[in-house]
Amino acid sequence: MTPCIVVCHFQLPVPTEEKFIEIAKRSAPMFAKLGERGLISKDYVRGADGAGGVYVWESRAAAEAWFTEEKLAEYTQIFGARPTLTWYDAHLTVDNKAGQVRINGEPAAES
Repeated sequence: MTPCIVVCHFQLPVPTEEKFIEIAKRSAPMFAKLGERGLISKDYVRGADGAGGVYVWESRAAAEAWFTEEKLAEYTQIFGARPTLTWYDAHLTVDNKAGQVRINGEPAAES
């Protein structure tokens, strides 16, 4: 199964690092529970033109099950801006922590 990466971006005034971490820590436990729904990881990110998250899902279907129109409306209500989503299929992954290369989510044969 091909993993799916979704970059969720909110074009908002950038919070301070401390405020951003405070906000992120409040929602982190909810995202930790989404492992059973296919979320592999989420990085909270902030930059010069806003903030958001980089989500790695087990599959596009798992990502689509989360990022519904209702979820986007909820995010818009919470943050006061509708996020933009950029979707990627992750066909090849170099995972240095695990010490492996994966093709479409499966360990690649050693060359």
